[in-house]
Amino acid sequence: MSMMAHAQTISVLHAEPSARAMFIRRTYAHLAAAIAALVVIEYVLLQSPLSEAFLNLLRGSRYGWLGILGAFMLCGWLARGLAANVASVPLQYLGLSLYVVAWAVMFVPILHLAINYSSPNVLPMAAILTGVMFAGLTAIVFTTRKDFSFLGSALMIGGFVALGVIVCSVIFGFNTGLLFSGFMVVLASGAILYDTSRIMHHYSTEQHVAASLELFASVALLFWYILRIVMSLSRR
Repeated sequence: MSMMAHAQTISVLHAEPSARAMFIRRTYAHLAAAIAALVVIEYVLLQSPLSEAFLNLLRGSRYGWLGILGAFMLCGWLARGLAANVASVPLQYLGLSLYVVAWAVMFVPILHLAINYSSPNVLPMAAILTGVMFAGLTAIVFTTRKDFSFLGSALMIGGFVALGVIVCSVIFGFNTGLLFSGFMVVLASGAILYDTSRIMHHYSTEQHVAASLELFASVALLFWYILRIVMSLSRR
């Protein structure tokens, strides 16, 4: 086994301090870049005719949302596979880029509602709350160095339950409501603990792109449901 192959099997937690620090910087720099790219792409989408066409598709058939959700899940599976390809850096970035674009498309309907039918304070408030929660959860992992891998099974079960509720809400036409949004915020918070811990304990120092993708997914999910809660409360 070559020295490079051996180095890639060393977890971030057990790597040299300089390598660990470099991994953390790269991971969170890529996360910040992914979020910035999401904002730019979202702005372009919301200003383009594609936004209205997308919304008309959803208005025309409630089952259209199931098709979009299925396509999004397929993109997520493909993006994760590409980002995990340690043999090809371009494929890693292709995976991250694909996932950012997929989330940007998914955000179009809820951001359209937030911008056009809610208080101007809704988006900034949701963004701040998401940032504060993410920073706090990240600090817990970094300061305790605890391995939160035990959350994996609970998160998987919670994810399947959430998917079932979403599919049923589309088929039977009911609103998932505040309680479900609160459940999803808890689920996304657990995912941030799990992902942050996992990339420290089980990722190698060469996997910063894949690590940033996982964190990006959890942050986007957290923001989505915090935004739903803030929008709901602002209408009361």
